[in-house]
Amino acid sequence: MSEVVIKSKYSKPYQICKCCVMDTSDEDITFDSNGVCMRCNEYKERIEPEWNHGKGHEKELQDLINAIKESGKGKEYDCILGLSGGLDSSYMLHLAVKEWGLRPFVFHIDAGWNLPVAETNIKKLTDKLGVELHMEKMDWDEMREMQLAWFRTGLEMLDAPQDHAFISLIDRYSCELGVKYILNGYNICTEIIADPSSWEKGSGPTGDGTYLKDVIRKYCKIPIKNYTFTNGFKHKFWIPYVLGVKTLKPLNYVEFTKEQMLETLKKEYDYEPYSQKHFEDLITKFLEGYWQPTRFGHDIRRAQLSSLVVTGQMTRDEALKILEQPPLSEEESKELFAEVAKKLEISEEELMKYHEMPECTDKFKSQEKIYNLGIKLYEKLGLEKRIRK
Repeated sequence: MSEVVIKSKYSKPYQICKCCVMDTSDEDITFDSNGVCMRCNEYKERIEPEWNHGKGHEKELQDLINAIKESGKGKEYDCILGLSGGLDSSYMLHLAVKEWGLRPFVFHIDAGWNLPVAETNIKKLTDKLGVELHMEKMDWDEMREMQLAWFRTGLEMLDAPQDHAFISLIDRYSCELGVKYILNGYNICTEIIADPSSWEKGSGPTGDGTYLKDVIRKYCKIPIKNYTFTNGFKHKFWIPYVLGVKTLKPLNYVEFTKEQMLETLKKEYDYEPYSQKHFEDLITKFLEGYWQPTRFGHDIRRAQLSSLVVTGQMTRDEALKILEQPPLSEEESKELFAEVAKKLEISEEELMKYHEMPECTDKFKSQEKIYNLGIKLYEKLGLEKRIRK
């Protein structure tokens, strides 16, 4: 495999934001006359004044907790919570059960890529909190073939098989359990700046079954029979507006920092931190730590670190210092490369061919326009709290 060097391929003169660490690896980035990017300006103008770093939302949070408990009377569960083992969902489970007294239906998807450290963290939390973990094990033959299909496309965003499975299961449980609230671990504190949309070129929305089925039709070599699909209409309209299931992001009503989250989980559950966000999963660690930086020149840490910079948890200089080193060492990358190839039951040579192939020019069916319209509507209504440029 090639040396671990973050690829550089800027279509315009290189520039980096004077406030955060987002740069022209995002083809669509714009800067004001002071060299500050549009994300930093949007955060200051649209997000920070209302969020106020989680302060002053005590009544809103208590009202939500009361509504959840009221809706769950006489039921086994009062909300649904997906637990990946990552920092955000783990902290939310801690608050939901220990601090708020909720009774969540806790589920985890085993798509075949779990790392032992994540499974250990999940067990520590669920055991100590006394909650039952509902494990959904995916059909590995199908997941393996779907993952290979996405590699064959030449696209950048290759996590779709896992991500869509998570969304589909949330939708399924929403319909089956009769529970009216879903707890989503997204939070402004650590995730306000999303991956640039220019990095997703050619991909459809993760929750769009139309897109997934078209990729499967074109690139899968075996039939996919057991995988669960959802779609934009079901996820964005039927479940929330017809069934009345609300997706809440309660961490935005709580004052905390990433460091405080980690300290709480380590103290309460002997939680073991990961070296980078999303590194609790083998394929995601491989894609974000090696594949995207070396094949496309996109380092997801820029968005992750910029979220911490704009929210005041890290200085820009500290973020730049971290970015001086690649996400993974050359030795780690070689080990991961070999492990992923073995897991996919292909040679390292075949995996490298996907790394060196031309970028995708294929067009896929999708409901992207509907999704984008929904995001714009949510922004106008004040429901979208993430900067998705």
